[in-house]
Amino acid sequence: MTDADATLQGLGVVYFGNDWNAENRTSSHHVATRLAERMPVLYVDSPGMRAPNASGRDLKKAWRKLGAALRRPERIRDGFWRCTVPQLPFRRIPGVDAFNRLFGRWAVRRALRAVGIQRRISWFVVPHPGFLARRLGEELCVYYCIDDYAAHPGVDAELIGRRDEALSRAADLQFVAPPALLDHKRGLNPHTFYSPHGVDVDLFRHASEAGTELPAAARDLPGPVIGYIGSLHEWIDLDLIAWLARQRPRWTFLLVGHAAADVSELRALPNVRLAGAQPYASLPQWAKAFDVAIIPYRMNRQVANANPLKLREYLATGKPVVSVHNPEIEKFSRWVRIAHDRDGYLRALEAALAEDTPQAAAERIAAVADQTWDNRVDTVLDTVAQALQRQRPLS
Repeated sequence: MTDADATLQGLGVVYFGNDWNAENRTSSHHVATRLAERMPVLYVDSPGMRAPNASGRDLKKAWRKLGAALRRPERIRDGFWRCTVPQLPFRRIPGVDAFNRLFGRWAVRRALRAVGIQRRISWFVVPHPGFLARRLGEELCVYYCIDDYAAHPGVDAELIGRRDEALSRAADLQFVAPPALLDHKRGLNPHTFYSPHGVDVDLFRHASEAGTELPAAARDLPGPVIGYIGSLHEWIDLDLIAWLARQRPRWTFLLVGHAAADVSELRALPNVRLAGAQPYASLPQWAKAFDVAIIPYRMNRQVANANPLKLREYLATGKPVVSVHNPEIEKFSRWVRIAHDRDGYLRALEAALAEDTPQAAAERIAAVADQTWDNRVDTVLDTVAQALQRQRPLS
């Protein structure tokens, strides 16, 4: 047992994260899974960041989810449970915030009693339930900030921005994944630490192994294959992908992920294959079909402040990577080709195809080999344990 484990013994975590059943496995899921290997975890699905756009439909949906919150927590495995504690999204209506606070506190405490977590740390990965910080009888409050939430499309930017700042100030410890946010966050809370994303190296390196089988839909594709893994949201430059596909009609563009935006233009192109959402464990099989992996973000505030999880996952496959630029991606410029415009993107793809070698693939895997989620969580928990020791009186 490590010193950190000894300090954390007897504690559980109430963890406010993204939808547990979402198509994408985000850092919210990876961190929670590894915390649950060390201590009991109640994972609280926290919907409600999006601003409502159809009041009647949204209100009915909110009431259905409030009803779901009355059910007992669902057991994921031993010592790991999930529940839903939604919020009414109409936060600008008088009384809604007070209702969300009272109902949320009651529902979370009820779920904690049901699973038997008495002593706890509160752990927020999203800001909008942050009004519960320090209201749950927790011994420590952690904010693990993985994104510029107010920059997400469709959210109430002003309100989410305020919630994000308030939670940053309230937390005993704050961990920040995007380097572009670090200085601002340290200005709000001196107990702020940089904690970039990790990667499941053992999983994604299967893409480079001879014994890994390709999915049926990825076999016999005309090459070279330019691949993308991740949801197709508004912040993905679908126009860029379509332009590249038209410029190189003999290449295949294989896009693996849920289409959350209009992809009709891409679907109409004969050399674009939309594979849809796929199980997380199967992603290395899809990546094995790639000759080059791409990060084709639109350049906006959200992307400028992002720490893309797929960057490390791509590198762990050993595949060449071509990406747009941002501060975190620039740190990997030794292993990633960075493009600043469409023509530059096309040239970078051609260079990646022409100049790849087995040695370069091995170097890409080595670049992230020590950046595993296990190592990230160990480092974070060491900091959490030190903070708990400082707070506890000497015996």
